Parts: sequence; structure tokens; C-alpha cells
Amino acid sequence: MEFKHQSVLLEETIRNLRVKPDGTYVDGTLGGGGHSYTVCQQLSAKGSLIGIDQDEAAIKAAGDRLKEFGEKVTIIRSNYCNMKKELQKMGITSVDGIILDLGVSSYQLDNKERGFTYREDVPLDMRMDQRNPRTARDIVNTYSEKELYRIIRDYGEDKFAKNIAKHICLARQEKAIETTGELAEIIKHAIPMKMRAVGGHPAKRTFQAIRIELNQELDVLRDSLDEMIGLLNDGGRICIITFHSLEDRIVKTIFRRNENPCTCPPDFPVCVCGKKSMGKVITRKPILPSEEELENNSRSKSAKLRVFERVKE
Repeated sequence: MEFKHQSVLLEETIRNLRVKPDGTYVDGTLGGGGHSYTVCQQLSAKGSLIGIDQDEAAIKAAGDRLKEFGEKVTIIRSNYCNMKKELQKMGITSVDGIILDLGVSSYQLDNKERGFTYREDVPLDMRMDQRNPRTARDIVNTYSEKELYRIIRDYGEDKFAKNIAKHICLARQEKAIETTGELAEIIKHAIPMKMRAVGGHPAKRTFQAIRIELNQELDVLRDSLDEMIGLLNDGGRICIITFHSLEDRIVKTIFRRNENPCTCPPDFPVCVCGKKSMGKVITRKPILPSEEELENNSRSKSAKLRVFERVKE
């Protein structure tokens, strides 16, 4: 299957990245290479782009798409949380800009064999990196009711989390839950009929929760964002696109903390904690897709772009 992924907030991201022709840029979630392609178009022979992705299909697709830029482009199969380590291997200690386009790609959703979709009946998988031995099936069949409730409540923000967790545990007593279709059916029965008619597919939030848990998406973001800001040169920017309120909250909080890290009590006349600002938040409010983009790409609906600029004293 061809790797198709329509880049969300493309113009807005590139504009805010402020690409320098001779600069070094990292796309930490390479996907189909849409954002990277547009960055590469603005690079001189001295400029370079490093693309990172954990998905083998993405690596191949982006490699084909970015082939015309030759040696300007380096593609690495890894998770963006290893960015600093991967750059160090290449002798790179700082960069001029970083892009993260979080969440699941259109290709991963559309390729039913990957098991992200609740619209088909396929084996429960949901791995962004297929080298991961654990799949969604393991979570669904081995997590306790309490653990399932926690992830569906916290990551899926589903008000029926308790009932969904209970129904999953009851169903798997009969037999293991093997497919997306089986799981979607169980979830459907856990939600009152009148509620199923509103707010999209009843399984959407639970599938999202299991995917986030399996791929450790929020932990990876939370644990690596400070380090990525630290990689930026003076005036360098990090642009992050989120599709989920929890991701957005993490980005917003960490950006603000990097702008104003002082932990002194507000009544102290001078700062004594010694924590220095790493730069400034460019987006006080997130940048949202235009009306035109919302019409042309339904998956841009929940997208938010936040930007931080490194300022060295």
C-alpha cells in the first residue's frame, strides 16, 4: 500500500520554522516526508535535514519522496526521544529547527493490517514501531480492569471508561479478544444506545487510549521535550503539531516552563533559584487549521500548532 499522508498545518509550520538555507533541521516524526520536503526545498547545498521515524513504511516512503535532495537528507529509523543520541552519532550537537507532527499517520490509519482502525475487523496491533514485541492485543487481554479503566479515562477521556473496562474484562473471560472488530463491538455494548448516536464512533476514544498506552506517546513527549529545546541554536525554533488535548497540554506546559523556569516564591525581590530561561513561547494561543484546510482534510480537525524559540543569553 502506498504511504499517503497529507501534512497538516504545513504552511503555518514552515513559516514559523523560519528555515535558514544553510541550517540543520530535524523532522522527528518524518511520516511521508511532507513537512521535510518543504523544508528541503528551502535549503542550500550547505543545509541539511535529518528525518527520524520508527515506522519502516514511513522510512521507505519518505526516502523515495526526498531522494531528489540527495545528500542533504539523512533518514534514521528511531524514536524522536533518541534525537540527541542519534545526532551525536553524526557529530551534530545543535540544530536550527525541529518539527514534530504527533499522533498516528493517515497511512497507519488507512492500512487496516496495522490494526489502528475500528472500522475493519483485523488483528489488534496498533504498533507504531513493528519491532515492539507488545501489541494492543496484549493490553486488551492482560491489563486489569483497574488499569484499563485508568487508560481509557485518562488517555481516551471517555466518560464511560469504567463500563468499557468492565465489559472488556467480562468478554475476555469467555475467550481472548483478538480483533479490532471484536473490541469495537464490546465497546459499543458498554455505551448507552442514545449516546452512540452522537460524538463519532463509540470505539474511537478507547482505541486512541490503547494506542497511546502501547506506544507510550505521552511519556515519550514529556520526557524528551526539554532535551530537544536544549538542542536548538540561538534563534532556533521547535514546531509541534498535536491532535489530542493531553499532548497539547504537555507541550503548552513545558514550553511555558522553559520560558519562565524560576521556582522562587512570587514575593522574593530577586530570583535565587538560578534557573535560566531557555527562550520564548511564540504561540500564546495555538495555531489552528484554516477553514480551507478543514474542508480539504478532515484529519486536521483537532490539530494545534505550538512554537517555541530558543534564546541564548
